Amino acid sequence: MTRLAIQGVGAVGGFGCGVEALQRALAGERPIPLPTPAGEGASIPALLADEGGLEAFVPRRSLRRIDHFSRLALLGACLALQDAGRQDADRSRLGVVIATGWGAMATTFAFLHSFLQGGDICSSPTHFSNSVHNAAAANVSIQLGVTGPSLTVSQFELSVPSALLTARRWLAEERVEAVLVGGVDEYCPELGYCWRRFFGTPDGDLRPFEFDRQSAFPGEGAAFLLLERGDRESRYGYLTDIQQGNLAGGLPPLPPRLLLGADGHRACGAFYQRQLPASVQTSAGAPVWGSLPVGPAFDLAAAALAARENRLFAATTGSTLVAGEPFGEEPLGCLKFGRGGDFGLLTVQR
Repeated sequence: MTRLAIQGVGAVGGFGCGVEALQRALAGERPIPLPTPAGEGASIPALLADEGGLEAFVPRRSLRRIDHFSRLALLGACLALQDAGRQDADRSRLGVVIATGWGAMATTFAFLHSFLQGGDICSSPTHFSNSVHNAAAANVSIQLGVTGPSLTVSQFELSVPSALLTARRWLAEERVEAVLVGGVDEYCPELGYCWRRFFGTPDGDLRPFEFDRQSAFPGEGAAFLLLERGDRESRYGYLTDIQQGNLAGGLPPLPPRLLLGADGHRACGAFYQRQLPASVQTSAGAPVWGSLPVGPAFDLAAAALAARENRLFAATTGSTLVAGEPFGEEPLGCLKFGRGGDFGLLTVQR
């Protein structure tokens, strides 16, 4: 089995909450990054996500010990189920795969702070239990009553393609009837501090097609998709191919249209500059959600949304994809390069 039916999309980020907010941002209502604490009294521009909408799905008392990272994941999962009309469906045969690059950083540093302040005996057990990468998948499964398998994948920029390969395998083996696959990452001041030290302070204007310029600013959020086997009807189209590898082994044939994972990092941008044929039409969505390792999850959500609307989006200056042009029958790819020549290529068709 190669293709997967995309039945629902849930997204939350600096652009807002829900697939319609994502659509508006892709259509031109680009969010403005705001100054965000980055240590030593400094700040950097960032796109932060608000998980306040989660209380519409989960009782407030159940969220009391759940941190921001897990709340973002839970909100993205709930939005995807709602979008698919599956809020009340049986979840005994539903799988959960969560991809993350940074993990629960804010909670991890909070736990470290409690350890440095009070030693072993006074370290926060709540922060410890939420600091592990797999906490988000556990919280999603517990709060939504999912009794199928769950897994967390962390492979930095390629976490999302890896998670999708797992989801495809579960569906092919008929271990599950559907899989919630999502990417989630969060911002914290410690990340901002490291960002300033490594890259300097961004000027707040992310230019994904200026490949030789460091213009990335951080973002946070979650993007989830509900996937089923490819013999089901789908208004969001189909994920027809998942490729992952390294340029040392060659790059597979590229679709004629691509959403690039270029997010303003010069070290990755060089690969797009060298590898893309001039004939390929491209766009990039990083200015809508910022730079974060699970950006490919947002790229895939944008591609699925374009298939649903039968209309392409061109979210940034420098795009050669024509905004408003019909999606048609040609595939739309999502291409992400990592710093070492690693790549992930996801292909969507109507």
